[in-house]
Amino acid sequence: MPAEPARLARADRREELLDSALDLVASGDVESVSVDSVADRAGVSRSLVYKHFANRTEILTALYERESSRLHDELSAAVMAAPTLEEKYRALCHGSLAAAKERGQIFDGLRSAAGMNRELRKVQRERDRETAAAYVRMTERQAGVPREIAEPVTALLLGAINPMLNLWHARPTDRYAAELENAYMCLVTGALGQLADKGTDAPVPQPDDDELTDWVSERIEKASPDQLRRMTQSLVQALRQV
Repeated sequence: MPAEPARLARADRREELLDSALDLVASGDVESVSVDSVADRAGVSRSLVYKHFANRTEILTALYERESSRLHDELSAAVMAAPTLEEKYRALCHGSLAAAKERGQIFDGLRSAAGMNRELRKVQRERDRETAAAYVRMTERQAGVPREIAEPVTALLLGAINPMLNLWHARPTDRYAAELENAYMCLVTGALGQLADKGTDAPVPQPDDDELTDWVSERIEKASPDQLRRMTQSLVQALRQV
């Protein structure tokens, strides 16, 4: 049994154990993650690991939750630092592709080993909702469109991220990542351009009384006898209602 290292605060010890598990996953040996292997890697006893995690699944679930939370925070910081809505989408796209390249093996291993249990799915759905809500608010503010227009466009643009990542995994090269980012930004620019047009369209001017009179006179002059009869009947009906 290895000698116990100096005492650490409970939270710090838990982080140290997760770091040891991450080292095993990053090496491509996710199947070797266990209470024993994490204890050996951290240089502690099995009993100490059991004080924090009941079994291998708990270790992998906690590690997935921690790493996905860190990635979410990093992407959120990059998005908030971007000055425009278009650049915020670029930051999300670029950061997602970079994460797929740098940490894709880790997340793939954790997902397959730990499984997306109910709690992890709940956490992921909540993060997705927060992200979508933030983009909707930014779209309302920067594009000047109402929520009922901002929401479906936001859902479309955010929904394109995962298919883009799946395409990259099929051809994981830097060049293809750049091509995918350019293609995604074409979609973003086109969609936001349409929103900008909707947000800046001026109201259709209403004719004044003289213009309305001229318009009615022109319609009467060009009307056929049947059209005149229907117009007269409509006018009489309207007068009765008044």
